Formats: sequence, C-alpha cells, structure tokens
Amino acid sequence: MERRIPKVRDLAPLMQFKKPEFNAKKRRLDAALTIEDLRKIAKRRTPKAAFDYTDGSAEAELSIERARQAFRDIEFHPAILRDVAKVDTSCTIAGGRSELPFGIAPTGFTRMMQTEGEYAGARAAARAGIPFSLSTMGTASIEDVKDANPSGRNWFQLYMWKDRDRSMALVDRAAKAGYDTLLATVDVPVAGARLRDKRNGMSIPPALTFGTVINALPRPQWWIDFLTTEPLAFASLDRWSGTVAELLDTMFDPTVTFDDLAWIKSQWPGKLVVKGIQTLDDAKAVVDLGVDGIVLSNHGGRQLDRAPIPFHLLPSVAAELGERTEIILDTGIMSGADIVAAIALGADFTLVGRAYLYGLMAGGEAGVDRMIAILTEQIERTMRLLGVATLDDLNPGHVTQLMRLIPRTDAARY
Repeated sequence: MERRIPKVRDLAPLMQFKKPEFNAKKRRLDAALTIEDLRKIAKRRTPKAAFDYTDGSAEAELSIERARQAFRDIEFHPAILRDVAKVDTSCTIAGGRSELPFGIAPTGFTRMMQTEGEYAGARAAARAGIPFSLSTMGTASIEDVKDANPSGRNWFQLYMWKDRDRSMALVDRAAKAGYDTLLATVDVPVAGARLRDKRNGMSIPPALTFGTVINALPRPQWWIDFLTTEPLAFASLDRWSGTVAELLDTMFDPTVTFDDLAWIKSQWPGKLVVKGIQTLDDAKAVVDLGVDGIVLSNHGGRQLDRAPIPFHLLPSVAAELGERTEIILDTGIMSGADIVAAIALGADFTLVGRAYLYGLMAGGEAGVDRMIAILTEQIERTMRLLGVATLDDLNPGHVTQLMRLIPRTDAARY
C-alpha cells in the first residue's frame, strides 16, 4: 500500500473538539451514565454519616445485596422485527396517570442528605409526570411539598405511631392538602439494626464531632448548604435531639394489627396502598381488606436482614392477586432494565428510593432530574430491544429469573 503525507482537508473531519462545559455540576452530572455513577458522585460529595444512612441497610446488609443480585440474575428474551420506533412508557396507577412506570419512594431525613431535599424531589417528579411520596419522617412539611408540586401527584407515607391521634392528624393534613394516595407502611414494629448509623453516631441533627469535622473537610459545600439554609425540620414533629434509632423506636407502634389497617382505610378518602408486604399470605390478607394496592418491599433491606426478595416474590403474588389489586415493587432497583423486568413479571408500578437520593446527593434538583433521565433512557432502550412498544406488551415470557438462592428443601428438583 502506498503511503502519503496526510492532507489538512483529510484531517479536518477527525479534529472536531467538544465544546467545554464550564458548569461543574452539569459537567459532573452529564458524565453520570448509570445510577451507580450517581452513587459514586454522591459518596464523594456527602459526609459519611449522611451517605451511609442512605446507602446502608440492616445488620450484615444481605437483604439489599440479594435484592440487587436478583435483578442482575435475569435473562431477557427479545422479540425481533417489531415496530418500536415509538415507545409509550406511561401507565395508570392508584387511579391516576404516570408518564413512567416508577415514582419516587418515601425517604426519611431527606434534607440531611442534601439541603434541597423533598422540594427537589417533588419538583423533579412534577416535571417528569410521576408521583412523589413524602415520608412521615420527611424533612419538609406536607403543605410545603404540595406547594412545590401543586399540580402533580403527591402520595403520603404513614408510619402508625404509638400516638394514634397524632398519626391520624397527619393523614387528615395530607387529605386536606390534596394528596391522592396513602402508603401505609407495615414492616416497622421496631427499627431495624442499621449498624452503619450506630458506628457513625448518626444523630438528628448531625453532631459536630472531631470525626465529622475531619470527614467534612473535603466536602465543604455540603456543610455550607446545611448551615446556611433553614434548620432541619420534619413533616411530623418539631425537633428531635438524639439518634435516629432512638427516634424511630420512640415513635413506632409494635401493636399495629390488621384491625388498625382497616381503621386507617376507613379514615382515608383516597387510594390506600399497603407498603412492606413480604409474603403471599400477607398479600392476600390485606387485599381481602379491600385496599387499592400493595407494595412488595422489604424496606430496602433496612429492617429484617435476610428478608424475602421482593422481585422473587413478585411472580407468585402477580399470579394469585394480579386481577384483584395493583402491585407495586421496590427494593434493589438500580436501572431501567430492572424496572422493565418487574413490569414484565407482573408489577403494575415501581418505586425508587436510593436511586433518587443518589441523584439528590450528586447534584440537588438537577441530580434528581438526571436520575430520572437515566432511568427513562434505560427503560425506553430496553423496551425497544425487547421488541415492545408499550408496557402492556411486556409479559413473563420476556424474562427468566435465574436461580442463585434455592431453598434447601427444593434442591433435589434443580
């Protein structure tokens, strides 16, 4: 082959330089292509105690790792030669429309993760056309979140306290503010053993110890934001001075029963969804009470370690109860492909909690927008590659759950 000196006109098409981005936050978020990327950014920018509160779970943290592994252990079965030029990711859940098959899950102490907190989540959810859930342990008031998301869908998550009147006063406030769905969380008779929080001395508000000061030195923006914005407050109480575990154990009521759930249903005018279902029998029991939906969840692995994996429970619950109630799934979701797999196996909707907080810690409201954009892109691409144009086109034939954890009594059958 004859060699020659390259000419300028030949090199010109190869010498196109990307326009520099001078906005550090935008540059950082644009470089995040996955939820794990956002997690890594969040870890760099957030003090250890706050990050670990989000990232950690109970005891040995087996539940959350198993839940995430369950999503990794799937096989997709694509169909070919389908028209997927346009895909529709919208659905109906709890009596209303969502533009995407996921909403933002309720998270506690959110403004401690990043000072914009629930306001950022609510506004981002409104732009995306998805529901936003405010926790009883949220750090913005019921009314202020409604103001941040005046025309979007707001859900309120209820922990039943020992003080029943105070609990129901929150329910009444949510109803008056126009929240359309109540998420009654039933897997918290006591707080789980969140060992990272204990080791970090996690308190509300954060304590300035020698260790926290040293950890904060490379993260000055977090402390500047925390110390120069309104003091941390809660949706459900005025102030608390003590550890997170002490607060939760003071509030949670270990005497709540199915009768209490029926009573809550009688008090709430909107849709009632029960969050924290971990067995088929309990799913049947609450559906028999006439609730509008259930959330298969082990609280993100933050309560009982080694709890059932919601994604593994999903097919049997969908087969048994899918015609009688709406099924929502959370715990372990880290990608849009995870969400597509859940919908294919019978979920009507999903909730994301840690993914939302990773985005929030990585870049505030813009980070939540980026989280939603990442999941949206992944959902649409996965649907196209599977050959489906709508969520209704997804079915169990598109997914196989590959078994890693097999009950010992069943071992002979595999």
